[in-house]
Amino acid sequence: MRLSTDEVLQQTRRYLDLIGGRHLSTAEKQSFIAETVESYERYYNRGFISYRKAVTEAGQFAALEWSGEGSMLWDLLGREYIDCLGGFGIFSAGVNHPKVMKAVADQMQRMALNSQELLEPWRAALARVLAGITPGELQNSFFINNGTDAIEGAIKLTRLFTRRNTFISAIGGFHGKSMGSLSLMGKASFREPFEAGLQDVRFVPYGDSEALESEFRRCEAVGVQIAGVVLEPVQGEAGGVVPPPDFFPRARELCTRYGALLIADEIQTGMGRTGKLWGVDHWNVVPDIMCVGKSIGGGVMPLSAFISTAAIWEVMVPNPIIHSTTFGGNPLACAAGLAAIEVTLEEDLPGQAAIKGEFLLRELGCLQEKYPSVLKAAQGKGLLIGMEFPQQEIGWKVASGLFRRGVLVAGTYSKAQVIRIEPALGIPMELLQEMLNRLEDTFREVAKEM
Repeated sequence: MRLSTDEVLQQTRRYLDLIGGRHLSTAEKQSFIAETVESYERYYNRGFISYRKAVTEAGQFAALEWSGEGSMLWDLLGREYIDCLGGFGIFSAGVNHPKVMKAVADQMQRMALNSQELLEPWRAALARVLAGITPGELQNSFFINNGTDAIEGAIKLTRLFTRRNTFISAIGGFHGKSMGSLSLMGKASFREPFEAGLQDVRFVPYGDSEALESEFRRCEAVGVQIAGVVLEPVQGEAGGVVPPPDFFPRARELCTRYGALLIADEIQTGMGRTGKLWGVDHWNVVPDIMCVGKSIGGGVMPLSAFISTAAIWEVMVPNPIIHSTTFGGNPLACAAGLAAIEVTLEEDLPGQAAIKGEFLLRELGCLQEKYPSVLKAAQGKGLLIGMEFPQQEIGWKVASGLFRRGVLVAGTYSKAQVIRIEPALGIPMELLQEMLNRLEDTFREVAKEM
């Protein structure tokens, strides 16, 4: 029902007062929690009320995310959580990293968004810096707001350059949920409700270089030319799946042989997450196009990009607005990106991820030996780790048990029985140890119920 102007202003002023930090009594906090749950049910999507552990496992009052710092989050009632989810990978530098926050605040004092006509200096600066840290001869960047948009841009650039339409993706792959990126999705439950996206997409088992070569051969035999192969260096939403050592080198060689472009989806694996600055660095492979996102915004601003070589980018030069965006590459996001890169390099976040990832996988291996009926496997690289359970119900019990013990984790999109561990790369070792202590308590509880 449409409200009067005065009624709407009454609502917005109240909410802005809360954003501004107005003190709430305990009763007011509880009332606001109830109001938020009602607003989810009536005005947003009531499906989240039963889907989110923040409602189902939080006790009498749902958990409203209120503040955070580093690897810790607090809800409106002051309940504390160790963040081992990392916003699905956006908080690689931690929550509210002061250097990223300062860069954004400094730019905001000058100008938050851009006019679209004058040259934007931080967009150019970020493109220059990215060219200096990405593999091989990757040079030109286009900035947008999320990973899905980066994949969409890569699809368009690939088609424009190769004059071909057919792509190869991998089973279990996750590349976004817009119509183009969804067509590359290697999971039926996300694809089927929206069928009739890109029609020329072939799928191969992830990590199977023989299957990839066979697909190239089959297509060649019937006169179908492959435009590009889209792969994650480590499959994040499939549960931290690491390919065999020869997979990416073979993919690179096959793309070169058949004139296709190799597109590396580094949206989740990039910026140090896997223990190297980029996931492809584990195999010294240089893609033709790289898609980045999530943590490149420093956990403060939405930012993503697709990056390619000058030779490939030449097809974008005659009409530079053939692919465009209103908010992509805005000054605030680019300032955050520049600070995020500095933090990543200064604090050696890739090196930290490598050391802590090895520690976690070793400790999880010990827990698997102690609780084999609960934990089936643990896999991953760096701090992109998946814990696989025998059944989806066990995974849910573990995630719920951790939530009640103040640890945030979540299942992966493609494998419901797999829980991700994806904390900030700079998470202190003592917090990781505390998480493991609470994880063992949870395993013990779940094992007793079996």
